[in-house]
Amino acid sequence: FRNMEHLNAELRLWLDTVANVRLHGTTNRIVAEAFAAEQPELQALPAGPFDALIRLERRVSHDGLVAIGGNYYSVPDRTRRLVEVHQLVDEIRILDGGHLVARHPVMEGRKQYRIDPLHRQGAAARARAHSIQRQDSDALVFLRPGERIAGRSLAIYQAIGDRLAAQGGAMTGGRP
Repeated sequence: FRNMEHLNAELRLWLDTVANVRLHGTTNRIVAEAFAAEQPELQALPAGPFDALIRLERRVSHDGLVAIGGNYYSVPDRTRRLVEVHQLVDEIRILDGGHLVARHPVMEGRKQYRIDPLHRQGAAARARAHSIQRQDSDALVFLRPGERIAGRSLAIYQAIGDRLAAQGGAMTGGRP
């Protein structure tokens, strides 16, 4: 393909002459006709992101860590106990007996450790710190020797957003 416009034109031609006019093998209906019949019943997607939640059960390791997705997240004083884990797109929540005991951002990659310093203090120090609102920057991320976290510029996301906004939300061109 010469460019994105050429690719989109060829795709449209294929859709109009092959894909949408064929008889679907499972439904035994012409694809374009089936879509036209179902289209009035289709509903718009929610405006916000879908709050997907995966519930897991994990045992806290002897060193106070919970393994999730190949990474390790700290919890306070719950060695060898079973805990419930709520894995969201961007956050890990760890509950014990229905009570939230730890919250961490999801780490990309594998074999990384996220240790909250408050999880390594005694109960009295934790009780004092409980009333202080903490930022995520208080937690430490530990990597194994030789591993590193890639630093990424956010400029590409800004460029994509600008381009989508300029095109009214439909992106058909090449990279910004």
